[in-house]
Amino acid sequence: MNEGGRFLQLYGSGLVDNKDNRSGAVLVLHDITRTRQLEEVRRDFVANVSHELKTPITSIKGFVETLQEGALDKPEESKRFLEIIAKHADRLNAIVDDLLSLSRLEEDSEQRRISFEKTSIRPTLVSAIELSKVKAEEKHITVELLCDKEITAKINSALIEQVVLNLIDNAIKYSQDNSKIQVSTQKTENEVFIKVSDQGCGIEKEHLDRIFERFYVVDKGRSRKLGGTGLGLAIVKHIAQVHNGYVTVESTLGKGSTFIVHLPVN
Repeated sequence: MNEGGRFLQLYGSGLVDNKDNRSGAVLVLHDITRTRQLEEVRRDFVANVSHELKTPITSIKGFVETLQEGALDKPEESKRFLEIIAKHADRLNAIVDDLLSLSRLEEDSEQRRISFEKTSIRPTLVSAIELSKVKAEEKHITVELLCDKEITAKINSALIEQVVLNLIDNAIKYSQDNSKIQVSTQKTENEVFIKVSDQGCGIEKEHLDRIFERFYVVDKGRSRKLGGTGLGLAIVKHIAQVHNGYVTVESTLGKGSTFIVHLPVN
């Protein structure tokens, strides 16, 4: 590694003339920085996946052993343990679903299998809000939509629906009961913005640069309690990138957060 933080691979070979006398040498430098970075990302990803899967598996195993050792004879305790086992099984299922979603996204984008169509954004947002309705109603949260029917962009509607659904789901998890979530859009000459704003707990500034990383969560204990996988925002980021866009966040601790998906008009 050189002083600039880059990894270089050196190959050398001696040169000889037609009389087998050494006449010089050839040195070839390969910049393998990107390869090393990808290897590091892969190692971190495998480590994180292993940890996230092991946690619920360990809990399930522990409660099953407790039931086998006699708790089955106590109906109230066995019911509570089975509910906990079911909860951890649901978390495992959610993690696997999100991992498969990321994998499909990466494969489809690499092989250019994702289709885009210039269409109105409003029906996609309406559908995402409808899908989140049950969770919102459980906490008496109102989801408000502000979107002009005329706003269009070249999108994959199913993927953008997934983006908005993930952001609304996140907002519901971290919002107080009887609060409000607003989904809104804005259009400039070159970009369409989709904003999801909540009145939740907000995010500390030190975490804002990392919350779109896979498995990065601000409060791991709370995230697990709320059923988070640590992959929802990573999926949002990846879908935005597939659309040649990006996602940003603005947040004030104790007041709420606004996630903004930036999409090119064409």
